[in-house]
Parts: sequence; C-alpha cells; structure tokens
Amino acid sequence: MAVINVIIPAYNEADSIGKVIQEIPSSVSEIIVINNNSTDDTAKNANQAGATVLTENQKGYGNACLKGLDYISKKDDKPDIIVFMDGDYSDYPGELTKIVKPIIEDNIDFVIGARTKELRENGSMTPQQVFGNKLATVLMKLFFKAKFTDLGPFRAIKYDQLLGLEMKDKTYGWTVEMQLKAIKKKLTYVEIPVRYKKRIGVSKVSGTVKGTIFAGIKILGWIFKYSFK
Repeated sequence: MAVINVIIPAYNEADSIGKVIQEIPSSVSEIIVINNNSTDDTAKNANQAGATVLTENQKGYGNACLKGLDYISKKDDKPDIIVFMDGDYSDYPGELTKIVKPIIEDNIDFVIGARTKELRENGSMTPQQVFGNKLATVLMKLFFKAKFTDLGPFRAIKYDQLLGLEMKDKTYGWTVEMQLKAIKKKLTYVEIPVRYKKRIGVSKVSGTVKGTIFAGIKILGWIFKYSFK
C-alpha cells in the first residue's frame, strides 16, 4: 500500500484547519500542517485535530511547503506520495482518494486537482483568479505544449519525482514552478476534476490587490523564465 503524506501550509486558518484535517481519508499516513507565522489558534487547532504541526515564521506559501519537505527528508520512513492542499476548507479533502488514484493504479507521476467551472461553487474563485489561471495555462500551452487547465493547489506527486524537481520558490510561484519543472523533466501528469467551494475567511492572495498583483508577477515570471531556457 502506498504511503501518503499530506502537506498543508496554513496562515491564520484557525476556523478551518480542523475541518480540513478531520475530512482527510484515513489512508493518509501523516498530515503535516505548517503554521506559517499565524497569529491565531491555527497551530493549536491543527494539533488537536491530530496533525503534525511545524512552524515556519518566514511568510510565504513556498517557504511553508519547503519546511514540510525538509521535515519529511529527515524521517526514516519516506512516503511514496506527497499531497498538497490548502488549509482554508475550499477543497473537499475526501477527494484526495481521486487525486492519488492515477499514481497508485496507473503509475502517473503528477496529478493536479482541476477546479473546473462545472464543479466550482459560485464565487469560490475571484474573477482575477479565473483570469490568472487561464492566462498562465494558455501561456504554458503556447510555450511548452502543456495540457494543464489549472494551477490548483490540491495536487499529488510521487515523492522521488518531487525531489528531482528541486523546488525553490518561496512564495506564490510554488504551484506554477512545480508544473513547469514537471514538463521540463518530462513527468507524466493528468488532471482530475475536483469540486471547489468558498473558503472560510478571506484569501491572503486573491483577497487583496497587493497579493493578486504579486502572485501574478511571480507566476508570469516563472513562465517567461522557463520559456527562454
């Protein structure tokens, strides 16, 4: 049976993190929540819900993910699959089984949970998120012949393949960096349509003008960087 670890970056997600953890399937061996400089009870609530809680005071989605990977690298028993998901309860954690299925049954390297329009709750993605996803995936198709339709954060990847990507981004470019490097490394990948609902609380990225602009710059920066390599 495949050993699965889940990494959840979390910044001020006290109201949602417990719900996320409770709905993750029991097939997961370890749930790792990275408390990314929260000022609320995120760490406490995650711990009470049964997760391993790490602290990363340097803000940034990528920083949190890298902290989780550093922790896993020091474990004696390494996982076969890493799943990333958000801590805001916008994903349906129970769909993790769908996300890992192509890896377990079909030996696929990398799976994206695609937030298709038909399965998204109205208002769950802001117009700028929808536009940004569309622009990024169109550019990836144009430059790299990629078949991605989303930069969805709910994703699974073989642990050894993830190590080979040598992830670097410390902020909002983490997801697109992973997808671009997966293409460059010729990893096999598929998208699985997943449901998506309004998050609990306000988004730290799309909920602010500054966050939206910065995320857009990071995403486009990675795409153009790789297009000229």
